[in-house]
Amino acid sequence: MKVLVSDKLSEKGVEILRQGGLDVDVKTGLDKEEIKKIIGDYDALVVRSATKVTSDIIENAKKLKAIGRAGIGVDNIDIAAASKRGILVMNTPGGNSITTGEHTIAMMMALTRNIPQAVASMKAEKWEKKKFSGREVFNKTLGIIGMGRVGSVVASRAQGFKMNVIAYDPFISKEVAEKMGVEIVELDEIFARSDYITLHTPLTKETRGIINKEAFSKMKDGVMIINCARGPLIDNNALIEALDSGKVAGAAIDVYEKEPPDDWTLVKHPKVICTPHLGASTEEAQENVAVAVAHQIIDYLNKGVIANALNAPSVAPEILPRVMPYAELAEKMGVFAGQVFTGRIEKINVNYIGDVADLDVSPVTVSLLKGIFSVMVSDVNNVNAPFIAKERGIDVIESRSSRAETYSNMIEVQVELDSATRSMAGSLFKAHDLRIVRIDNYPIEVIPEKNMLVVYNKDLPGTVGNIGIVLGDANINIARLFLGRDREQGTAIIIINLDSEVPDEVIQKLENIPNIISVQQVIL
Repeated sequence: MKVLVSDKLSEKGVEILRQGGLDVDVKTGLDKEEIKKIIGDYDALVVRSATKVTSDIIENAKKLKAIGRAGIGVDNIDIAAASKRGILVMNTPGGNSITTGEHTIAMMMALTRNIPQAVASMKAEKWEKKKFSGREVFNKTLGIIGMGRVGSVVASRAQGFKMNVIAYDPFISKEVAEKMGVEIVELDEIFARSDYITLHTPLTKETRGIINKEAFSKMKDGVMIINCARGPLIDNNALIEALDSGKVAGAAIDVYEKEPPDDWTLVKHPKVICTPHLGASTEEAQENVAVAVAHQIIDYLNKGVIANALNAPSVAPEILPRVMPYAELAEKMGVFAGQVFTGRIEKINVNYIGDVADLDVSPVTVSLLKGIFSVMVSDVNNVNAPFIAKERGIDVIESRSSRAETYSNMIEVQVELDSATRSMAGSLFKAHDLRIVRIDNYPIEVIPEKNMLVVYNKDLPGTVGNIGIVLGDANINIARLFLGRDREQGTAIIIINLDSEVPDEVIQKLENIPNIISVQQVIL
């Protein structure tokens, strides 16, 4: 398989890709049109921030399976377009966390002590000692917006300076924050209490312009702002106004709305110190993210293992052996349901019971959807399966239960169709002993594999024997046979594992057997 590296990447990362058996082309500095011409030849694309992976590039990427971002920010990748095409998008969030956190602290200290201005003055052969008097950070309050990997690094370093650290992050619990020695507060309290405010949140619809004119009005006079995350998190015009008024004593900026900026007004402001997006620019960080993205690309292309994905569930390596058998079971159940439960799907309910309920089941649900949609949609995978459900207006509801059952673990699936509601359940007996244990109201223990016949019939003598005769006459060997019924001499289900597929004419003969209600062939 071929990989295109379109931005400068540490040579160690490139070498790891090649050692993983991949054919790697390093072609940096290409414009959009040049990438569009060649991207159709590649199975994976590795970028940093320079390459803009737009929807029209993705449209030309006929073979592309994965886009790897060596770094954390993915503003340069059209994730929605990639998801629609079933292309995995992943980043390397841990590789430059320490470097970016350290840069944030360096920027805060430089801003506090007027170091860049003092250096410039000295180089101009001036001695302006009184002009560049600063302040201490000791006992000051640092407000962190976003307590992810980088925010956590900043918090720990700031605590070393004996600063009071408060943070806003709706996705972290107070208990976790307390263990880090950080007080979790609401956003308005960050504005009201902080002497310094630093941003470490992704750029989303909700966070764009999170620091705006209204936010500045709630801040202390003389507050200092540090942004080493994403430029559009701050409204630049509002920041300039706050700097001019004295509300903000100074700002340290490493990231910009456009890079390089097309408007240098903020950069040239006398109360602003700035760097050209150097947050992740250390030799250690660049090697770390290159190595990380290389391993992730290899794992996905060679083994199907997903890590740090932005558009598909990821599984931690230590959890993977426990999750994957359930994902395998769910996918087989999905393929089975997709062939047996006929009609337009309106809603899918998945309930995880027992041991499986304690795991991260999101990849299991995705595997179920992949199985269901594989029957009706070509090129479905773990990336675009949820997108297909959303596009078709199918609600997917996930729930968990610890209630005791006959089996120690069970996956229950209920499919609401336009004509009826059908259900099934599966269980993992041991590592790779997968079973379907119920279909609608019929208890049964079926091994889901290869070629199967699903027969509904009246529960009367002679039916199983007649089925065996028809299959024997057609030289089709029965591997296993499973029986279930709702009540004695009621309606029964027979599921048969076969060594080969059943021709249509044999299916017709089976349907003509007395007491047979329906016959469906399932191929897994």
